[in-house]
Amino acid sequence: MAKKLLIVESPAKAKTIEKYLGGDFAVKSSYGHIRDLEKGNDLGVDVDNGYKPNYVVPADKYKTVKELKEAASRSEEVWLATDEDREGEAISWHLCQVLGLDERTTKRIVFHEITKPAIQRAVQSPRMLDLDVVNAQQARRVLDRLVGWELSGLLWKKVKGQLSAGRVQSVAVKLIVEREREIQQFKTTPYFRVTADFLAKNSQGKTVSFRAESPTRFDNGPDAETFLKKCVGAGFKVDHIEVKPTRRRPAPPFTTSTLQQEASRKLGMSVNRTMSVAQSLYEQGLITYMRTDSTNLSELALQSIGAEVIKPFGPRYHHERRFKTKNESAQEAHEAIRPTYAENPSAGNNRDEQRLYELIWKRSVASQMADAELEKTTVDIGISTQPGAKLVAEGEVLKFDGFLKLYLESTDDEEEETQGMLPPLSVGQALDLDAMTATERYTRPPARYTEAGLVKKLEELGIGRPSTYAPTITKIMEANRGYVVRDSRPGEERIFQILTLKNNEIKKTSGKEITGATKNVLYPSDMGMIVCDFLDQHFRQIMDYGFTAGIEKRFDDIAEGKLDWAKMIDGFYRPFHQTVEKTLKEADRASGERILGTDPETGRTVLVRMSSLGKPVVQIGSGEELDKKEKPRYANLKPGQTLETVSLEEALASFALPKTLGDHEGQEVSVGAGRFGPYVKFGDTFISLPKGEDPFDVTLERAVQLIQARQEADKPLGYFENQPITKGKGRFGPFVKWTDLFVNIPARYNFDRLTEKEAIELIQAKIEKEANRYIQHWPEENISIENGRWGPVIKFGKNFIQLPRVDGAKMTADQARSLELADVKKVIETEIPGAFDKKKAPAKGKKA
Repeated sequence: MAKKLLIVESPAKAKTIEKYLGGDFAVKSSYGHIRDLEKGNDLGVDVDNGYKPNYVVPADKYKTVKELKEAASRSEEVWLATDEDREGEAISWHLCQVLGLDERTTKRIVFHEITKPAIQRAVQSPRMLDLDVVNAQQARRVLDRLVGWELSGLLWKKVKGQLSAGRVQSVAVKLIVEREREIQQFKTTPYFRVTADFLAKNSQGKTVSFRAESPTRFDNGPDAETFLKKCVGAGFKVDHIEVKPTRRRPAPPFTTSTLQQEASRKLGMSVNRTMSVAQSLYEQGLITYMRTDSTNLSELALQSIGAEVIKPFGPRYHHERRFKTKNESAQEAHEAIRPTYAENPSAGNNRDEQRLYELIWKRSVASQMADAELEKTTVDIGISTQPGAKLVAEGEVLKFDGFLKLYLESTDDEEEETQGMLPPLSVGQALDLDAMTATERYTRPPARYTEAGLVKKLEELGIGRPSTYAPTITKIMEANRGYVVRDSRPGEERIFQILTLKNNEIKKTSGKEITGATKNVLYPSDMGMIVCDFLDQHFRQIMDYGFTAGIEKRFDDIAEGKLDWAKMIDGFYRPFHQTVEKTLKEADRASGERILGTDPETGRTVLVRMSSLGKPVVQIGSGEELDKKEKPRYANLKPGQTLETVSLEEALASFALPKTLGDHEGQEVSVGAGRFGPYVKFGDTFISLPKGEDPFDVTLERAVQLIQARQEADKPLGYFENQPITKGKGRFGPFVKWTDLFVNIPARYNFDRLTEKEAIELIQAKIEKEANRYIQHWPEENISIENGRWGPVIKFGKNFIQLPRVDGAKMTADQARSLELADVKKVIETEIPGAFDKKKAPAKGKKA
């Protein structure tokens, strides 16, 4: 039996480390955090007692904790080996608290890579827990809970239920909202760009074409045409040549944020997917720790990477570099992300792992390669008929490829042009003009953020840390929040003018281009904009970029032992809480209402706003315009329309639904839009349109296709006890329906080829499970005592409530079976005060 127990966060990491340690150690996993702040109806923080956190072990960690306690009791000594960042330090501290270990003497080992030498070195030099780092993590967790809890509760009352807000996530949404408004307010203006194609002999004596451009932009077509007219019959010669050597240096090895950005650009991976794949590579011992602000490489890494450069490319390509981390407050792991073994150019168990590993390997190796050497040539070309004007040609020659032989960093700039070689030219040389073109172009608004661009901006502003980028972006894109969507949208066709001078004649033509098309960029939703505006109006400090970055600096000070975390929280929370209370009392409900004009048919007000269900709607009629008991008319906005940009004409067009398309099988077919989205109606049957399909574009033929697909899906799959079995797909996935029973179809079954026998098996299993589900059931009260995973539990509506203990032990099923309804109601009332209070109906004629 092993004498020592080593605890890590993940089973994959445990499996890898166990191979490197002898029989003295048993390695177990905590599966991440084993404790967290209490959830549910409790804030989880005692604000009147030094902000003491109320940590609890979640139900899904009971088994893990039990196993760790048993393993610890069998061991002579317990060591901790969680990640070397604040989250890892906090996990180790929680393990000490739960397992009864002395946090001042328990040994803690750290490493940046899971290799045999690194693990063995760590075991030789253990350290103790850094409680300052633990306090920094606690401060972040407590502050984020306080802000999230209070702001989310406020949004539920002032905007819509189920919304959330947070110290970092709300600022991230603000960045996207502000960028969208920049784009909406941007005034596109045309201009003309003049280029000229000249002919000259290359070094082989062959006539080749090269391009020059006027450094002057022309504001309109007449000015551009005037310039071209002055060039009719003109002579062109080389006035000046400048040859300038330049260098391009390789980018540093990856930090967390640069890995997320480059994986997004080069591999098309989301930020969340990148971190998941990187985590797997780290736990397999293939790369160093993936949450880091550092660009530093260890001496051993520099040597091994240098050898990998020299071996295939030669010593000319090697240049040892020691990068200095720009972020001086970096408190994550202290080495860049690199391969643990540079001699392995490829690794990984699946396609994503292989692609990400190769990206990390190339970036790391390229960082230790020589500069690329280039020669840039700039040629000024004079125009005989316009002494004050010139054309400029630029060319670039790669003299030595250096690191470019292996790797080139990507950017978000879509219009980066590569410059080619120029033919040999000399000052005074006359040039033959092939053609000169003035092309109409348009100024462009700033680009919307991609996930990579948002990470870059958050890092530039000092908001968040490597461990927070991925969860922040994932949070704001959650469907139930609806603040931000990642989308690709088609553009619009635009006509532009072209003026061409050739053979001393000017011709006018036009061209077509698509403008405004986007791919995988972040759009704020109407709800995101309304919530952002509401928070910005009432909590300007919270939404301030500098203030949010300043909070990060205070967390760094706590980690360095310079600041007491409870005092830091108190200085923030007291005034913040007062603002929440004031806003709760004084602020109006936020709906994003905007009056568009008047309905020409009724003369009533047309406005758009967010409904109480969280859907953007158009409304005709409001207030005194309506007769007694008359309700306004409502319609949904079309896909792609927003509350801030929709016009009166577009809003009125929304009332064209529902509309009749025709008849099918003797019944009317219509298309409409309801509270659950657009639909086709056939008789009494409503069929939802597929996501993204515009109801205004639906034809009778398309509607019949959907009707026939529904009819085919509704055909009985078979029969059980003389009742038909049908199948379908709902919001929770594929299901089988029998009488009033819905049964989810597990992934191991093929939905399209599900047989009657398989369906009956699922139904019988569900019936048996339901029969064993209830210990007691009072359907008229919406109360039951059910067999839960960890023992009997009360279910009241959608709430699950723990039963009280009996003599210090959990209540058994037999004991729960003997409870009266009155006893159960008392338990519910204790947990949910006022659960059974009956609201009195208001007196007739009075408002509730």
